[in-house]
Amino acid sequence: MSSLTKSTPLVAPGHTRPVTHLSFSSLQDDGTYLLISSCKDGNPMLREWTGDWVGTFLGHKGAVWSTKLSLDSSRAASASADFTAKIWDTYSGHPLQSFPHNHIVRSVALSPSAFHLLTGGQEKKVRIFDLNRPDADPDFLSETGGLSHEATVKSVVWVGEHIGVSAGEDGWWDLRTRALATSITFPNPITSMELSRQTGRLVVTSGKTVAFIHASPSNNAAPSHTLTLPYSPSSASIHPILQDRFVTGNSGDEWVRVHAMDGEEREVLKGHHGPVHCVEFSPDGEMYASGSGWHYSFVADNAREILRSLAGSEWWLDMVDFTRKGVME
Repeated sequence: MSSLTKSTPLVAPGHTRPVTHLSFSSLQDDGTYLLISSCKDGNPMLREWTGDWVGTFLGHKGAVWSTKLSLDSSRAASASADFTAKIWDTYSGHPLQSFPHNHIVRSVALSPSAFHLLTGGQEKKVRIFDLNRPDADPDFLSETGGLSHEATVKSVVWVGEHIGVSAGEDGWWDLRTRALATSITFPNPITSMELSRQTGRLVVTSGKTVAFIHASPSNNAAPSHTLTLPYSPSSASIHPILQDRFVTGNSGDEWVRVHAMDGEEREVLKGHHGPVHCVEFSPDGEMYASGSGWHYSFVADNAREILRSLAGSEWWLDMVDFTRKGVME
C-alpha cells in the first residue's frame, strides 16, 4: 500500500460553545447540500456545502443537542435543554412550532414526509408528534405505557415512513401500531447512533465498539458488522458511496480518525482544541465534518473546488493538503 495522502481541515468558526451534533442534508437535485450544526450556545447554524453561512436559528433558551433537516431541506427540527423541540422554516429562519417536554430533549428526527416528529431525551421517553395537528397530544412509544428506555434516549431516527429507531439500548418501533418491533442490547451505553441512508445502515457507537446494523428491523437480529477499536469513539460515520471506510470522533482526545472497514487506521487528523463530539460524511462522500469544543471543521477531498468556493469569503484555511480525489490508496 502506498503512503496515505492527507486531508486538511477547513475551520468554520461561528459557534461560541462546544458543538454537540452535525447533520448533512440529503443530496439535492443540483448536487449541493446543506449542513446544520447544534451547539451548547443554543443557536443552531445552517451552512452551504462550501461552508458559507446561511443563517442562525434564534429562539432556544438552552443548549441545543440535536438538529436535523427534512429530506427537501425546507424544515429543520431541533432538540434543546430548554425542555422543547422546535420546527423551523429554513428559508426564513422562523420557528413554526414548539413542543414542550418535561426534561431535556436530546434528539429529534423528521419523518421522510415531514408530517411527523420523533423526540427523545432525559425523560427516557420517545414521543411522536403529528405536525399536521400540532395542538394534539403526542403519542408515547413504550411497551408498557411507561418509559421507552431505562436510560437517557441518545438518538432517534426514521427508517422509512413507518419505522422509528431509538437508542438507549436499540429499539425499532412500528409507528403504525406504536409497538416495539425488535431490539438489540449492547454491553455498554450507546454514545451515538446515526442513519446512513445511502448504505441502509445504522452506525452505532458503544464503549470501544462501532456497529454497522441493517436499518430494516427484519434484518437486525445481530449487528451486521462490529469492530472493536483501541479507544472509545464518541461518534462514527461510514462513507456513503465507497462504503470502505468510516470516520470517528473521540471525547478522550482532540483527534479525528479514518479507519478501513477492517479497523485499520488510515488517517489521523489533529487540529481541534477540545474533545471531538460528532462526525459525519457528506451525502456525496466528498468531505466530512467534525464538531468539537469550540468550532467544527470541514475536511474536503478536492482542494481546487474548495479554494474556488472560498475566494472572497471570510473563511481561512490551515495547512492546505487535501485528500486526492477522495481515495486513500
